[in-house]
Amino acid sequence: MNRQTGRKNIWQGLILLTVSLFAGFTQAAGLLTPSDGSLPSLEIRDHQVDVLIEDGYAITTVEQVFVNPHDRDMEARYSFPVPAHGTVVELTVWIDGHPVTGEVLERGKARKLYEEEKTAGRDAGITEKDSYKTFETRVSPVRARQDTRVRLVYLQPAEVDTGIGRYVYPLEEGGVDEAKLAFWTANEQVTGQFSFDLRIKSAYPVEAVRLPNQPQAIIQPQTDGEWSVHLGNRTSATNAVASQTADEELPTGTLTSPVANTPVFTLDQDLVVYWRHKAGLPGSVDLVAHKPAGSHRGTFMMVVTPADDLKPIQEGKDWVFVVDVSGSMQGKYATLVDGVQRALQKMRSEDRFRIVLFNSGSRELTSGFINATPEMVTHYSQALLGITPSSGTNLYAGLDQGLKSLQADRTSALVLVTDGVANVGETRQRRFIELIKKKDVRLFTFVLGNSANRPLLEALAKASNGFAVNISNSDDIVGQLLAATSKVTHEALHGVKIKIGGVKIADLTPGKIGSLYRGQQLVVFGHYWGEGMASVRLTGRISGEDKTYQTRFAFPAVATENPEIERLWAYASVEEALQEINDFGEDADLKQAITDLGIEYGLVTDYTAMVVVRDEVFDAHGIKRSNRTRLATEELARQQRAQRPAVSRRVDAQQPMYSSSRASHSGGSGALDAWTLLFLLPLVWLTWQRRNTREDS
Repeated sequence: MNRQTGRKNIWQGLILLTVSLFAGFTQAAGLLTPSDGSLPSLEIRDHQVDVLIEDGYAITTVEQVFVNPHDRDMEARYSFPVPAHGTVVELTVWIDGHPVTGEVLERGKARKLYEEEKTAGRDAGITEKDSYKTFETRVSPVRARQDTRVRLVYLQPAEVDTGIGRYVYPLEEGGVDEAKLAFWTANEQVTGQFSFDLRIKSAYPVEAVRLPNQPQAIIQPQTDGEWSVHLGNRTSATNAVASQTADEELPTGTLTSPVANTPVFTLDQDLVVYWRHKAGLPGSVDLVAHKPAGSHRGTFMMVVTPADDLKPIQEGKDWVFVVDVSGSMQGKYATLVDGVQRALQKMRSEDRFRIVLFNSGSRELTSGFINATPEMVTHYSQALLGITPSSGTNLYAGLDQGLKSLQADRTSALVLVTDGVANVGETRQRRFIELIKKKDVRLFTFVLGNSANRPLLEALAKASNGFAVNISNSDDIVGQLLAATSKVTHEALHGVKIKIGGVKIADLTPGKIGSLYRGQQLVVFGHYWGEGMASVRLTGRISGEDKTYQTRFAFPAVATENPEIERLWAYASVEEALQEINDFGEDADLKQAITDLGIEYGLVTDYTAMVVVRDEVFDAHGIKRSNRTRLATEELARQQRAQRPAVSRRVDAQQPMYSSSRASHSGGSGALDAWTLLFLLPLVWLTWQRRNTREDS
């Protein structure tokens, strides 16, 4: 098979599966204190989380009470991981018993204003973004022997993949910033009330909801598409999941009744919520728009959920495992090897594999491709276990060697296992992009951990027309990996383009779509002018053959139920600009564009920060309260949405873009699929753990 004819098979070339793991030290979200002990610790008395998932996005509201048990005023510093594609849109600090909301300024100006108010002893707060790693909030002062109440709100898309939705409340900080860790320690314990409440409102039926590793969670269906999840220290272990495990004896977990200075919850483990849509739902196009009355321009989010019309690939594959054995992998290397072993054991007799190792340099453990016989799988699994991680991380060298010796007539997959934080050799993102583009590759990225270098790994995926999947340490990881397997084993739609006619459209993001894989949704943001019927064409290639899907639907003249769409569009545009900066270096125009978007739409970005000062200080500095106005509009819309059931956003029902059902893990065949594993693995673990506990006692 030559290169040209091989384009009929979408898997010719290279598929890269990148699994990004935590760095060796894992720090939790929480209050930061200098590690030399020069200042006493404050407390997190209360931590309350409210999440609303509807219309394709999630709104997360976090209220905390910081307590100062000491005899002097102090500054509180709180850090939490940046959610995947999420941005802070509200910081509210209660001053003299009244909530004061923050405004977004250029980062330097926001810092200056905060420091001036802090030095003067007046109440102030600020939230900043530390690249892709963390959001950090400072509040000053927390008065001696008093407490301070703070509210944070952030937005993020909530996509569904192969019929399964997933939301992560990130609490595990990956700890890749060694200089920061050397100076700060985190007090992640909540001593008073902890609660986590999540509501799902879906116009598509939801069959089941799961919260892994939290057996005390109360999960209740409200209607066909509406569910509620509650976790908190008022929760009783006995009634926690009665509807799912009524006959099971459940452990007490980490939540207890409030006792003075006794932790009721530790902010060191992500909370992950899955929901599964009913099987057999049609492929569809959904539209959520915002266009106030009298406005010429509207903003929209279009979600395309393709039908399951991508066929399985039958021929054998070549697998190349590129494994990080640097010192940062200590403490988790055995888990890494277990994952590689599982992958090797899933291979078929017609498959082959290679194993490449890298730390400060790179070398091959195998001698060329090895047939995936049981004997060879066992031999090289044991060889991997015998390796001790050490030295630095030359990610570029490992990737470069993994890309070599591929055969054009074989479907190839490359599995890169690393934290994505290169510190030896080539480290510039642009050079990684250039390396990937030298090959006809498909890059699949599993980003495991909140402080992994997500921008680098997602940029590599985009450059190769692949995809990225974020995985939390609290996920049922085996189920997640199996859920992604169908993307590797099935055809894909490459060179995807969207064309909208009949209505003026601009400012589309993503600017370049790339590829769509089995079960993936396509989410497109943009602006439109006017109203009325529009034609929508989605085109691409399957195995080198052109494919077209099309429909017609109306863009609304007025739409006011989802004003948050404006911020979601703005942040998607910010992320595209940041990727260009990461690829090619900082550009003054792009930096200014990001700053302008952050200020106009009230977004915390790499170049903007949100600051809270007293109302009279805002007035004295001539700072418009535009974010306060926007927040009031969004809150009113949420209250109105709360009064009615979930509304269908499907717009192609009259002229369907697809003629068959969407991909799903609910096949009804009785097979042990990925979703089944997502449900069963925690129960198997709890049963095993209880049995061992009883035997030990």
